[in-house]
Amino acid sequence: MKDVKNIVAKNITELRLLNNMTQLELAEKLNYSDKTISKWERAESSPDISVLVEIAELFGVSLDYLVKDKNVEEAVKENKQKETKYNRKVISYITESAVWLVVILAFIITSLITKEATFQWLYFVYTVPVVLIIRLVFNSIWFNPRNNYFIISALIWSVLAAIHITFLHFKINVALIYLLGVAGQIVVILCAFIKKPTKK
Repeated sequence: MKDVKNIVAKNITELRLLNNMTQLELAEKLNYSDKTISKWERAESSPDISVLVEIAELFGVSLDYLVKDKNVEEAVKENKQKETKYNRKVISYITESAVWLVVILAFIITSLITKEATFQWLYFVYTVPVVLIIRLVFNSIWFNPRNNYFIISALIWSVLAAIHITFLHFKINVALIYLLGVAGQIVVILCAFIKKPTKK
């Protein structure tokens, strides 16, 4: 195994060059002299742990990558992929939150306009399936499609519950509608066991 000092020296040099940065530019960003950067890159000395953390943040890699003998380009790529995955999660959560915000606004406005109406709370009942559809779309595009089975199951039951609650509002009991949910759930479970053909 290579000496850690040499590995750190190699990784700092590669990261600096990959980002088209001179030793002086890196030194200015870290508040060190270019001579110190030169010593680090020649493995004559090594930055302390707090500086290594700063360098890792500056170049968008983890501290682990700085001290291990790995391809720096791959390290940067992996880190960007993690950031992209995190950003996608945030976008999906923001979208779902936006739906709830619109529903709350609709509830408030409708309640103010039609003070005698009592149907406004149904907005929240129907928001659950809408949010689940949004989650299903994002999960299919960006995340693990295998989780779709859980989302579809939740969607089936939430739609049936919404229909049941709506009919109850009009004093009609349609509890038997949940039999459709049982049938749908069986289909979802069976679909979960379907395996994709493996490529030879």
